[in-house]
Amino acid sequence: MTVNIHTLFDEDAIALRVSALADEIAEGKPQKLLVVAVLKGSFIFAADLVRAMHRSGLEPEMEFIHLSSYGAGTQGSDNIRVLRDVESDVNDRDIILVDDILESGRTLAFARERLNKRGARSVKVAALLDKPERRKAAISADYVGFACPDKFVVGYGMDMGHAWRQLPFIGYVVPSEETAADDKTGE
Repeated sequence: MTVNIHTLFDEDAIALRVSALADEIAEGKPQKLLVVAVLKGSFIFAADLVRAMHRSGLEPEMEFIHLSSYGAGTQGSDNIRVLRDVESDVNDRDIILVDDILESGRTLAFARERLNKRGARSVKVAALLDKPERRKAAISADYVGFACPDKFVVGYGMDMGHAWRQLPFIGYVVPSEETAADDKTGE
C-alpha cells in the first residue's frame, strides 16, 4: 500500500515551540540540569531543545536512555526493555526527560521511576507531542510541544517501521486511497 505524509506541524511551528519550551524550562531555574533523551524518536527534538536551552541561558548536560516498547510496527507493548541506560550519576540533579510523544505513557513512566530511584532531585517530562486519550500509565508531561490528534505521526525523528525519521516536519500517514485533493502533502 502506498502512503502519503500530510503535514501536521511544519518546521517553523516546531522551531517556535521548541524555543518557547526552552524558555519555560529556564524559568524553573533547574539545578545541575541533565537532559535525558529517550531514544530513538526524540533525538532531533532533544538536540534542538538543548540548543534552545543554551540560548535561554541554561547549561544542560546530555544523556540518553534507549528503551523499547515498539517493534517495527505501530503498536506499543507492555514489555519495556532497556537497550541503553543512563551512565551519568543522577543523584541530586534536576532531570528533564525528553521524548517525542507521550501516548500510552508506559515508557516515560518507566524511565521516570528508574531515574527517581537513583536519587534524582526532580524528573520532569518534556514531550514534543501529547496524546492524552491514549494514556495507559498515570503520567503527564510538564512541558508539552503540541497536542496531537489521534493519528500515526512521523517525521522530526519519529518513524513508522524505521521510515520517515528524516522529515523536517511532523506529519501523519494516510493510505493513498484516503488522500483528499485539498490536503497538503509533505515534501
